Amino acid sequence: MEGEPIRGSEPPERAGRERRRRVLILSASMGNGHDGVAAELAARLTAENADAEIIDVLHLFPLRLGSALRRGYRWMILRAPWLYEVIYQVFFVGKRSGGTSPLTALAAPRLRRLVAAGSPDEIVSTFHLAAQITGRLRERGRLRCPSTVLVTDFAVHHLWLHSGNDRCLSPNGDVVGEIAVRTRRSALRCAPVVRPEFTRTPAGRSGMDSGGRFVLVSGGAWGVGDIVATARALVGSGRYTPLVLCGNNARLRRRLESDGLGRALGWRDDVPELMADAYALVDNGSGVTCWEAFSAGLPVVIHRPIPGHGVASARAMAEASVVSHTGTASGLLDALDLLEDEAARRRRTDRAFALFSALPVQAGLISAPGRSRHGSG
Repeated sequence: MEGEPIRGSEPPERAGRERRRRVLILSASMGNGHDGVAAELAARLTAENADAEIIDVLHLFPLRLGSALRRGYRWMILRAPWLYEVIYQVFFVGKRSGGTSPLTALAAPRLRRLVAAGSPDEIVSTFHLAAQITGRLRERGRLRCPSTVLVTDFAVHHLWLHSGNDRCLSPNGDVVGEIAVRTRRSALRCAPVVRPEFTRTPAGRSGMDSGGRFVLVSGGAWGVGDIVATARALVGSGRYTPLVLCGNNARLRRRLESDGLGRALGWRDDVPELMADAYALVDNGSGVTCWEAFSAGLPVVIHRPIPGHGVASARAMAEASVVSHTGTASGLLDALDLLEDEAARRRRTDRAFALFSALPVQAGLISAPGRSRHGSG
C-alpha cells in the first residue's frame, strides 16, 4: 500500500519493554543502489540493538506519482539519456537549482503521519528527494526528530543539500567542507556503506577461470548504458573476457548472448565471489557497485558513464585517483592494460580501500550512542 513502510528490521515493541533507539531510513527504488545502502545501514543498526525501519520514499507520493517518477527516470536512462543530462544540468547543478523541489509538498504529509506513529529518534535519507522532504519539514518546524542525509553519490549536487537537515554524511572527504559551507550544517566524512561479504570473500569461489582475465561489466540493476559496445571492445581485444551483469534487463542479456559477446548474467547473489576472482570492474554508474569493488580490492574503470550524476561522480572518483575514467574503446583497453603492472594496480586498490578507514556511517548518526546532536563537522 502506498505510504506504508515496506520493510522493518524489528517487530513492534511489547508493553513494558525498555525503549530502544529507533531510526527511520528513507530510500528510493531507483535502481538498487539506494536500497542496498539502506538495507546495509539497517542491518548494522539492528546489530547494535537499535530498531531500524526502511521506507521507500516513492511510496509516500499520492496517486502513484512515485511509480511514475521511477518509470520516467528509467525510460530516460535507457532511451533518452540526453534528456536526463539536460534535467540534471538545469535542476540539479544549475544556478537556479538551489530551491526546494515542489514535489516535496506532496510527500510531506504522509511522512509526518508515519513519523508521528513511529516516533523515531532520527531519520536518515539515502536519496536526494527524501533529503528535500525532511529538510522542508525540519525547516518549518514540522519534524521534531533530527534528520541526517547520507549522500550515496561520490559527487554532490544541490538537491542533496537542503539546509533544513541537521547533518550530512559523505564518503568523499573532498566535498565535506563544501557541504558544510553550503548548508551551514554539520558535515562528516564517512566510510562507504558496503556489505562485509565484499571484503571477506576469498578468491577461487566463483567458478570462473581467474587465469582468463575476465572483466566484470556492470550497468546497474537496469542494465543501462553502452554495455554492448563495451563488451564488443573487450572481446575484440582478444585480451579480456567480459562477464556482464545485466541486472533485470532481459533484453540486454539476450542481445549479448545472440552476438556472442561473452557471458551475460541476470540478477546475481554471488557478486562478492565474482569480484574476488575478476581482473577488473568496468562500470558506468559510478555508484554502489564501485564501492563494492573498492572493498573487494578490485580495480575499477568507469567507462562512458551514464549522464548526470554518473558523469559527475566518475570525474570526482578519477580526481581522487581511485578509478580510471575513459570514454573511448582504446582508452578502456589502455586503462585495463595498465593494471597488469602489479605496483600500479596495488596503488590504485590501496587508495580506494583507504576510503573505508573513515568513520562508519552508523557511528556518524546524530542519535548514535555517545554522539552530540550539535557537533561541528
